[in-house]
Amino acid sequence: MNAVEEQIKLYAKHLKIPTFAEYEEILRQTDPANGFSDLLLELMKAESASRQENQNRRRLRKAGFPYLKTMDEFDTKQLNGAVSSVFLQELGTCKFVQERQNIVMIGNPGRGKTHLAIALGLNACTQGFNVLFKNAATLSTELCEARDNYQLGRLERVLAKADLLILDELSYLSFNRHQSELLFKVISDRSEKSSTIVTTNLLFSKWTELFENTTMVAALIDRLTFRSHILDMNGESYRLKATMQKKS
Repeated sequence: MNAVEEQIKLYAKHLKIPTFAEYEEILRQTDPANGFSDLLLELMKAESASRQENQNRRRLRKAGFPYLKTMDEFDTKQLNGAVSSVFLQELGTCKFVQERQNIVMIGNPGRGKTHLAIALGLNACTQGFNVLFKNAATLSTELCEARDNYQLGRLERVLAKADLLILDELSYLSFNRHQSELLFKVISDRSEKSSTIVTTNLLFSKWTELFENTTMVAALIDRLTFRSHILDMNGESYRLKATMQKKS
């Protein structure tokens, strides 16, 4: 590497435009007849694409998905027409996030609720939205611990910054009065400001079994279902069916 190339790399690093240091590679890919402005444009395109990719990686990392699932991997046939593939494709555009709408997925275990929630969250990340994935029971614990450690405001601000908050498995564990009130506040604060996806295996009429503070259940459901899409995903367990097919 000569002195000029070394300086180019140093300036590219200092100015935070690392792709400019790869100008020789881009030069090889462009038409030799192109002028300096054409090369500069290609360098700027490469830098923009690199930054976009890095931003997508950061959003995915911050989202906290337990694993990655895509819309293409979701078998719409398992829903037996209860939720159409056309409607799922529309949800996949993430227009509901732009319009600050919610989604509540209700269905027994093994119906792909978490898969679909993650896939929609992944789409939202790639479209530039800030996403957070939280198990409902885990979040309730985090909220209580943050309150006890005088960090509740900080955690609430992190949650509020999410364009899309995914609350997974709001069904398996009940919540005490403090947990109920903290979860209610998180959901209430997001109403009409940003989007929330909730997955649950309980009908709304059964939510009184989840929350010790039953007087606020109606208000919680009211806020979640306002400007929302309710997906009925009940049916035979997809995971169980797949397991039995492998054994047969």
